[in-house]
Amino acid sequence: MRDTVIRTLIELGKEDKNIELITGDLGFGVLKPFWETLPDQFINAGIAEQNMTGVAAGMALEGKKMFTYSIGNFPTLRCLEQIRNDCAYHNANVNIICVGGGYVYGSLGMSHHATEDIAVMRALPGVTVICPGDPAEAASAVRTIANTEGTCYLRLGRGGEKVVNTGIKEFVIGRAYKIRDAKDLPKKAAIFSTGAILEEASKACDMLEEYGIAVEQYSFPTVKPIDKETIMKCAEKYDDIFTVEEHNTVGGFGGAVSEVMAENPSKARLHRIGINDFYCIEVGSQSYLRKQVGINADGITQKVKDVVCGE
Repeated sequence: MRDTVIRTLIELGKEDKNIELITGDLGFGVLKPFWETLPDQFINAGIAEQNMTGVAAGMALEGKKMFTYSIGNFPTLRCLEQIRNDCAYHNANVNIICVGGGYVYGSLGMSHHATEDIAVMRALPGVTVICPGDPAEAASAVRTIANTEGTCYLRLGRGGEKVVNTGIKEFVIGRAYKIRDAKDLPKKAAIFSTGAILEEASKACDMLEEYGIAVEQYSFPTVKPIDKETIMKCAEKYDDIFTVEEHNTVGGFGGAVSEVMAENPSKARLHRIGINDFYCIEVGSQSYLRKQVGINADGITQKVKDVVCGE
């Protein structure tokens, strides 16, 4: 996903000299093609994320289309005040790229987990929050936000993600994308996911179909503004809706969906699958930590079965 985004930025930067990329002294293996191709549109701000964000805001207010880049929670929580005061307040054209949403950097411990970022960023007025589910969504999203005014948060996985959303032709901010229709099976449910957990959610849907549970599956690459129409259409159609995210369930994607459903009552019950408001003290790979907190394919499948089948 990250390589796809940088390749796309290089293409866009060749066409538009106002596109600039600033890194907080990270990502050199990924960013090298950008600075070799567009050296005059690249800045290394050093390990100084607050300064990186302030510089990006200033350049944006002078007409540049800015992208900042760092890993885990460093491009958000470490410089939250600058994002709030310098970028969001001024509606500056700054696109904040986080590589490593969730447990991507799980082997480096809790300090490198990005598990509260969606909640924090969507609470900032005027900030668009985009969490692509796969490389196809990521590439389309970058093309769109590069030419969209205002501050945007782009939350990525890391690398090696499979393309799941094979039907996406264009990225529209605020639109959810259907991944599969529900088969004609006795039990039915809708599953929504955001971010790179999409692959695990898709595997879970395959497993659920084997258990006789039909799933209408959607990827929500935009968390803010969220696709209210799709949420309510499914809420009228199904008894149970499940949200899946590699993020704290408090204030995250599930919280955004629940706000829509609370304000538009329906027959559906919402079930949030994510990190249940705790910090994971274990250290290990992303797949290991996903398993520990129950957000891998097996964990998702079991939680849906428990509700739909009453197990």
